[in-house]
Amino acid sequence: MRGLVFLLLVAAASAKVYQRCELATILNDAGMDGYRGTTLADWICLIKWESNYNSSAISGNFDGSTDYGLFQLNSRWWCDDGKTPLSRNGCHVNCTVLLTDNIRPAIVCAKRVVRDYTWLRSWSGWRNYCMGRDLSSYIAGCKL
Repeated sequence: MRGLVFLLLVAAASAKVYQRCELATILNDAGMDGYRGTTLADWICLIKWESNYNSSAISGNFDGSTDYGLFQLNSRWWCDDGKTPLSRNGCHVNCTVLLTDNIRPAIVCAKRVVRDYTWLRSWSGWRNYCMGRDLSSYIAGCKL
């Protein structure tokens, strides 16, 4: 348990709250725009409503699992936090890796969610605030 607490403290120390356009540039460079039919605006909207652009965001769920990082990737399905029973760890990462300013592992995992499951519908933030809406404001003014 001490090890997990230490890892969470280290992750929090290197976490970052991104600016919208800064994040849009990073995601664009990582090939997120157009990935499996998604748009860059979809991703920025999703991240806004899931984590408010905060790479250290953590949220508990009713089933005892936890959501981690910018994309709020769930410990039951996508990462191993060492405490969620029967974690599938579909991205083969420790959840603390998703809490730093190195968002490459989070991007790789988010792509896997989209590739292997139901596009962006896996995220309630996207379903509730982004799906079927004009999202152009999420990348407006960004020099991409």
